[in-house]
Amino acid sequence: MVYQPPSGARDLLPLDVAQKRWIEDRLEQVFHGWGYHRIITSTLERLDTLFAGGAIARSTVIELQAEEGLGLRPELTASIARTAVTRMAGATYPQRLCYNANVFLRTQGHNRQQEFYQAGVELLGGSGVVADAEVLLLLADCLAEISLGNWHLILGEAGITRSLLHAFPTNLQPEVRRAIAHLDRIALDNLPLSDELRQRARIIMDLRGRPADVLQQVSKLDLDESQQTSVSQLKSLVELLPPSIPLILDLSLLQTIDYYTGIVFEVVAASQGQNAQVFGRGGRYDQLLGLYHPQGENIPGIGFALNVEDLQQVLLSGNQLPQTTPASTWLVVAATTQAAAAAFAYAAKLRDSQHLVRVEMDLGGRDVEAVRQYAQARGISQIAWLSADGTPMIESVV
Repeated sequence: MVYQPPSGARDLLPLDVAQKRWIEDRLEQVFHGWGYHRIITSTLERLDTLFAGGAIARSTVIELQAEEGLGLRPELTASIARTAVTRMAGATYPQRLCYNANVFLRTQGHNRQQEFYQAGVELLGGSGVVADAEVLLLLADCLAEISLGNWHLILGEAGITRSLLHAFPTNLQPEVRRAIAHLDRIALDNLPLSDELRQRARIIMDLRGRPADVLQQVSKLDLDESQQTSVSQLKSLVELLPPSIPLILDLSLLQTIDYYTGIVFEVVAASQGQNAQVFGRGGRYDQLLGLYHPQGENIPGIGFALNVEDLQQVLLSGNQLPQTTPASTWLVVAATTQAAAAAFAYAAKLRDSQHLVRVEMDLGGRDVEAVRQYAQARGISQIAWLSADGTPMIESVV
């Protein structure tokens, strides 16, 4: 019998892990540089926690056969929101939290991947344009640190787009919203709308392009005072972002679920010869934490998640990622059985450095030439042959 991982799961081999860690370590350095602290939440969550925000569809959650109603987390925001208001009571806001973690997502189809890795941040207790700008600038720093090329930031504003839908009949708003979220013009044309409302929906769907052009288009719509304020804030945010951020403003960028309350955004990039792919997404959620707060207190929040495996795949075409697992620096060999204790002591001395020094112990049973061949095959640069009295003979491996 050949044993395989369960359907939808996969094993990460040492080179996979080295490449994954390369990305995660650089992202975490950026997170820490901006004052964010790592948080680790439970892999298991109660289903009522996951579904409280209305952001997670039950069909995507891998549920466990347990009386308590448990599921594997499909994302981190709900878990961090729950942790912040229940376990960090009395904390000083804003709270800057970051994570590197696995998530689980039920996907349709045989043997489709169901475990994924994400890295991201949550800025809790910060509202307004400055907080929005911080998260977007932090995101740009992350992408620069890993040298992701040919990427664009797609920026929308869920509050503006949702308010523009108020002009449509209440019973049709969900279908209009779904059609806009999926850029589905055929579905839109089949809805029982007046010519005026159909044209309005098409305008909303086409509010995408250079920020100055989109802001000019939306200002021509019949906006009330609150909508004008939101557009003004969006304009201020765009002005805070440097020209080095390749920005596309897209007011049709709307999730099909009630999760985000302000800006929403996606990171898209295209590798050579391929279509653009989404590598991360995020947005503002100012009402989510209130669902978990014992007193129902709303605490504003904004964050993003990057898909580590997708980044790993696109970066493989460049020279950034490690192409081999790190080689050991030393191979320590006991010349005789009586020299084993001295060999272990010498290996410990070599490892006693402020820098990482990889030192392997030879396990015996090989002749001198076989030891040398092993060192060459593994890329080990130095062999230390230890005699029983602890005297080393150093040999450089060519």
